[in-house]
Amino acid sequence: MNKEISAVILSFETILNGQPWFGRSVSELIDETDNKKVFKKPNGTEHSIAELLWHMNTWADFTLKRIQKNASYDLTAAEELDWRIIDPKLHSWKKGVKEFKSLHASIIKELRKKEDAFLEEKVDFRKYNFRFLLNGLVQHNIYHLGQIAYLNKMLAAIPAK
Repeated sequence: MNKEISAVILSFETILNGQPWFGRSVSELIDETDNKKVFKKPNGTEHSIAELLWHMNTWADFTLKRIQKNASYDLTAAEELDWRIIDPKLHSWKKGVKEFKSLHASIIKELRKKEDAFLEEKVDFRKYNFRFLLNGLVQHNIYHLGQIAYLNKMLAAIPAK
């Protein structure tokens, strides 16, 4: 039986489309986000919503590639994309959202093939196991979702130009 894997999958599904204890799901936050404002930085110094989304995509992609044992995408490749400069023409909001959903659907699909023992395996390029990585990605997503929710509220007070 895969009780732990099932619990991790449930965590991802709840955050993405469910009713998480902490508030609205990713889908709800994305739906209420004004895509005309996702590249704005309210005080000029914070990360924009788009930057946060693409940062989340970087680490979801890293996690997926580690689960898939993809040696061509290592930690260095992920770190080079982390907090990249966001060009709205290359990194559109729609593309970022689609990538976020696709990456997480792929992570869940891969996890459904695994046994609980997989969680004890060491992650390539890291000194920890998959249990730590997967629970860390869940926590990382929640952390940045909070920032996105806060920025949504701040940006709602700023008239669109």
